[in-house]
Amino acid sequence: MEIIAILKLTGIITLFVLSMMLIIEYLNVLSHGLWSKGIETSRFKQVFLATFLGIIPGCLGSYTAVSLYVHNIIRVGALVSTMIATSGDEAFLMFSIIPEKAIILNIILLIIAFAVGLIVDYLFKKKSAKFISSKQFHLHQIPECSCFTGRSILRQLIQMTPTRALFLLFLVASFIAIFFSSNHENSTLHQIILLGNATKEPAHPILIKVTFLLVLFISLFVVLSVNDHFLEKHLWGHIIKKHFLKIFLWTFGTLLFVAAINHLYNLNEVIGNNLFVVLLLAVLIGIIPESGPHMIFVLLFANGTIPFSILLASSIVQDGHGSLPLLAESQKSFVIIKAINVLVGIVVGGIALLLGF
Repeated sequence: MEIIAILKLTGIITLFVLSMMLIIEYLNVLSHGLWSKGIETSRFKQVFLATFLGIIPGCLGSYTAVSLYVHNIIRVGALVSTMIATSGDEAFLMFSIIPEKAIILNIILLIIAFAVGLIVDYLFKKKSAKFISSKQFHLHQIPECSCFTGRSILRQLIQMTPTRALFLLFLVASFIAIFFSSNHENSTLHQIILLGNATKEPAHPILIKVTFLLVLFISLFVVLSVNDHFLEKHLWGHIIKKHFLKIFLWTFGTLLFVAAINHLYNLNEVIGNNLFVVLLLAVLIGIIPESGPHMIFVLLFANGTIPFSILLASSIVQDGHGSLPLLAESQKSFVIIKAINVLVGIVVGGIALLLGF
């Protein structure tokens, strides 16, 4: 794969990932304040809610769970569920290149996270409060958003700010470009289809295209409907400034690395002869509380280089940068939760690998 092709592929994947992050951020704003109601006294509700928070793509769900945990609203078992279920920003990448497998993976993660969370909660019982220091931090609080009002949308269009105009222009241009893009073998969209299919036969190209268009259309609606505060603080200040460059560089670097290694070595053969070593490596790298290093396992699975079991183990252990606030607040909690997830990742991944998955 040439450098220009990798750059184009990186660009469209980054666009999809950021658009998905925008939608999740938007939904998080709309549901602000609903996470912690009525869950303090029910372990089952805590684990259920925490699992749901974890399965949300990105790190907003895990940030919310950490905030509930450090305020002693949920216990350690629930937070374990969140960190098992979450895949951080890698979830967006998976839904862009391997959507069908991503759905299957998330269903499996949801089941494992819920079961392990209940077991851990029973084992630790009331001990989880002892893992939290007396000081408490506050995550970024999201103000209420006035959305879905026709008058405000019309006013914002008439008095459009340069920021809104720039985002609308970019999204419209991207939508038109993808809508009229072809599926021939040299197109970027075709490369994405092949990237997510180990057989190298284009599978469901229309579905991939429709998914991209739907995400862009929803993003357009969000940019049209939200207020200027959301655009400036959340879209620009958070998603673009904090995530764009990191996602772009990690995606580009990973694609380039895989392409270079494939050019020099038979990667399928090297990894195929050392699957358990790769499994252990995936689990160890999963300890890193950062999105990016784990993308290589997503891309290796998409290319058919590693089996599903290794991607599953990586997804169980890694949580993007969702656990960073926990590391800052309670190092003991971070170590305990990561140790549990590593154990679950090795056991589940090892069994799945032995069974041929």
